[in-house]
Amino acid sequence: MPTGINTNYINTIPAAQEPAYPGDTTLERRIRSIIRWNAIMIVLRASKKDLDLGGHMASYQSAAAFYEVCFNHFFRAPNETDGGDLVYYQGHISPGIYSRAFVEGRLTEEQLDNFRQEVDGKGVPSYPHPKLMPEFWQFPTVSMGLGPISAIYQARFLKYLNGRGLKDTSAQRVYAFLGDGEMDEPESRGAISFAAREKLDNLCFLINCNLQRLDGPVMGNGKIIQELEGLFKGAGWNVVKVIWGNNWDALLAKDTTGKLLQLMNETIDGDYQTFKSKDGAYVREHFFGKYPETAALVADMTDDQIFELKRGGHDSSKLFAAFNNAKETNGKPTVILAKTVKGYGMGEAAEGKNIAHGVKKMDMTHVQYLRDRLGLQDLLSDEKVAELPYLKLEEGSAEYEYLHARRKALKGYTPQRLPKFTQEFKVPELEEFAPLLGAQKREISTTMAYVRTLNILLKDKNIGKNIVPIICDEARTFGMEGLFRQVGIYNPDGQEYTPEDKGIVSYYKEATSGQVLQEGINELGSMASWVAAATSYSTNDLPMIPFYIYYSMFGFQRIGDMAWLAGDQQARGFLLGATAGRTTLNGEGLQHEDGHSHIQANTIPNCISYDPTFAYELAVIMQDGIRRMYGPEQENIYYYLTVMNENYAMPAMPEGAEEGIRKGIYKLESHEGTKGKVQLMSSGTIMNEVRKAATILSEEYGVASDVFSVTSFNELTRDGQNVERYNMLHPEAEAKVPYITTVLGNEPAIAATDYMKNYAEQVRAFMPTESYKVLGTDGYGRSDSRENLRRHFEVNAGYVVVAALTELAKRGDVEKSVVTEAIAKFNIDTEKTNPLYA
Repeated sequence: MPTGINTNYINTIPAAQEPAYPGDTTLERRIRSIIRWNAIMIVLRASKKDLDLGGHMASYQSAAAFYEVCFNHFFRAPNETDGGDLVYYQGHISPGIYSRAFVEGRLTEEQLDNFRQEVDGKGVPSYPHPKLMPEFWQFPTVSMGLGPISAIYQARFLKYLNGRGLKDTSAQRVYAFLGDGEMDEPESRGAISFAAREKLDNLCFLINCNLQRLDGPVMGNGKIIQELEGLFKGAGWNVVKVIWGNNWDALLAKDTTGKLLQLMNETIDGDYQTFKSKDGAYVREHFFGKYPETAALVADMTDDQIFELKRGGHDSSKLFAAFNNAKETNGKPTVILAKTVKGYGMGEAAEGKNIAHGVKKMDMTHVQYLRDRLGLQDLLSDEKVAELPYLKLEEGSAEYEYLHARRKALKGYTPQRLPKFTQEFKVPELEEFAPLLGAQKREISTTMAYVRTLNILLKDKNIGKNIVPIICDEARTFGMEGLFRQVGIYNPDGQEYTPEDKGIVSYYKEATSGQVLQEGINELGSMASWVAAATSYSTNDLPMIPFYIYYSMFGFQRIGDMAWLAGDQQARGFLLGATAGRTTLNGEGLQHEDGHSHIQANTIPNCISYDPTFAYELAVIMQDGIRRMYGPEQENIYYYLTVMNENYAMPAMPEGAEEGIRKGIYKLESHEGTKGKVQLMSSGTIMNEVRKAATILSEEYGVASDVFSVTSFNELTRDGQNVERYNMLHPEAEAKVPYITTVLGNEPAIAATDYMKNYAEQVRAFMPTESYKVLGTDGYGRSDSRENLRRHFEVNAGYVVVAALTELAKRGDVEKSVVTEAIAKFNIDTEKTNPLYA
């Protein structure tokens, strides 16, 4: 993809301008060889168990030099001053990182032997997963594409903390190791202009350009390095190409005709890959042999010498020069494009072959070849090779002393993760939210209740500075524009222009110390920003409480993979799905009206979700969330709360309701009657329809009812399932009872919500009554009034009344004719299409 800004297909840093290499290359090569050997042994030994565990060997072999240069000279560990450098390791190279940790003495042979065997708690995971190794891995990097965007917003968050004066992060750097195939992901490329705009000179991407994806070449008919160079240069990055190793320098110096440079420029990636899957004779004929001038350049070289011409990504001195350049570059992020060979050193088993990604077994001939390529014959006889042994550095050896000295100079060992923050943190008491616990003087929405709660937190003298409001260009929609003037919008350049609304109270104020993160129309970036803030307790030992508010339809449905990653990364904070409910966001229509975000939220084990109806419920839930996440227990959970944009009366909190609000259900009110009784359950704005229905049932049909506010069907379901599991596994112990079972009675129950029926259906197994009817909003949304939408989706007061009477008729408490009359009374069209299919 020519861009007009590409440079020649050679190293960006000329050999004459390379800094002197600061390390002992002989010792480093020996250490690297041992680590590479162990990385392959991890996968081979796991594969011998015939458990179909999988594993990847070729990726780390192509990347080993990157990591070892950085482990020896760049990666700073967490220390007394800051959180050290933050490294996003490419997911498929995990065996190499385990191997290094083993050589350092941080992992055991038993752990390595249990690679991808974690159920019994003695193994290590396939990829970087903080959930599974909470004191080791910091960042999940699979699914692919999530590492790059996460790293960008992590680097930005470090700048944000520094700009606000909360922590000195000026010495910290963020590294992301990526694959050239991974760069196909939109998430990999989508935020690179943002990184340049934010001047993230603390960020370095290294893209491993081994030219291969899982199935075949990344760009067989083109040149991926050139495409990426154009892309990143155009976006404003510092681009450093590391294509050729140092044994090419002499050939390039002899290229007085320019034919070698021409040949390098015109050869395409598919051919470059093929060259490394063959031998020196093939390269002589098909590469150098293309022109007499280039053939002459290697006439005095043997075929073996030709094959040993290294690519830049396997050359420590070239890589050091690139990383050093990145470290010294100010005002812009750096990307290093390093050319390598997939399966480097694996020979016929995988080197440069299309099958390389999936190779997880090697015959003994190939293992012996690997030993020889790594120069480990003195440690491994043929008999020893057959045992597939792990190698360690002998304590006191030159290699042992060197490895540990280098890590000591860089503040310690990495990766390592802090599971709990050590800073003092004062959780606000519920009383601090008193303005929301009483009846509100006028009708408001739960969105406005959230804004009021957020303002209370921002003004809290203990934790106000720790609040991180994140907005995806919808502050005015949610009534939050007052924050612009109150706490300011973060911008690394401050505000170099005069805003057109400067004369009003809530003008658009940007500042280097601004507290609001205004992410623009960018849900994925906003979520990446939220994750960075939500894990600051671990990466920075500085607990921050992020609140990201967005259209609920554009949450899990749009960025579900990032939400899953947040759970893995042990994020703590609040997600606010605003304008929620299929019938509550009335005019926006099909793509905006959310009826299923709670079902999606429930797929994430450590996501705690609520659908509050009243301001006091929201206050109780948010205070309890802060207590659980940032109090003494420091639970690794995060919260998803739906808030609505419909105004209605907000009553005072009933006495003793707190426990039920937290657990998921409490009795709101009761209505009298003599012709049977029902239990009415609801949440969110549909609660208003249910309360109307309760009044109608009492006054017009003589039916009594208890109305229950269900703040979380999801939490009630999890509680019920947990109780059932306990009872099954403890048959002789006293049986436990689900919370919802203790709250409800055996009268017919009707649940109505603004979400799909499955949301309320999931508690059916724990209901103490066999008569349970669920109303919900299955089907596509559409534009209309709330009244018409609720009639269309069959969740208005009339449908609640009919559902209640139907259940009573089944028990004989009312005649069926009463149901028929009610259907007519509420003008219900019995022949209309089911809204699921409408």
